[in-house]
Amino acid sequence: MADYHFVYKDVEGASTQWDDIQRKLGNLPPKPPAFKPPPFEPAPDPDSAPKDKSWVDAKTEDELEDDLDDDRFLEEYRKKRLAEMKEAAKVSKYGSVMQISGSDFVREVSQAPQDVWVVVFLYKEGSPECGLLLRCLDELAIKYPATKFVKIISTECIPNYPDRNLPTLLVYHNGAVKANYVGLHSFGWRCTPEGVALVLCKSDPVLNDGQSGSEQAVLEGIRRQFIEKVVTEHEDDDEGGSSSD
Repeated sequence: MADYHFVYKDVEGASTQWDDIQRKLGNLPPKPPAFKPPPFEPAPDPDSAPKDKSWVDAKTEDELEDDLDDDRFLEEYRKKRLAEMKEAAKVSKYGSVMQISGSDFVREVSQAPQDVWVVVFLYKEGSPECGLLLRCLDELAIKYPATKFVKIISTECIPNYPDRNLPTLLVYHNGAVKANYVGLHSFGWRCTPEGVALVLCKSDPVLNDGQSGSEQAVLEGIRRQFIEKVVTEHEDDDEGGSSSD
């Protein structure tokens, strides 16, 4: 008759109460940690990698033609292009000084998106000072298309607004006035786009080009442009003085 010998094994890592007591007393070695299999990581699928510009540049013409027949590639490319178009549309949302009337003010200024700064230009037709500041704002609106610039005849915005206060700029954010600049002298003895930009961003990040990535980067760019403008003007003055001698 065969002699059967059974060996009973508990679950790996399990321990009896007696063993735990003996380990506390130092009669048994520490309990080994329970075995944990490494986490499963599927092998990388080259077809699922994002198709960026470097990926396209590495492809031959024949390989690209083959990929164009792949529905997954076309769908991924379409989504990427849509995202790029939405981002570009967001950046170039404004880009000019828009004329508004008194009836447009609440919709265009007070109810503007919360993340958008609005610069309101109060002016009077035929005023040389207003014309000079408007030319500066036209340039800034192109440079900073993520900031909204609007212009409105002063008396349509504020009834009986005195002409001596023109031109005037009002800066709005989240439906509230954050700053106001009355008269051309607010922007220095030479009203330049660089000088106006520096004044607007003195205390708040009013100007936004939509590309610099941070408010500090925009402000540093404005300061650099202002300094370069001043240096260029001084150099031009020096050259003019030398030629007259």
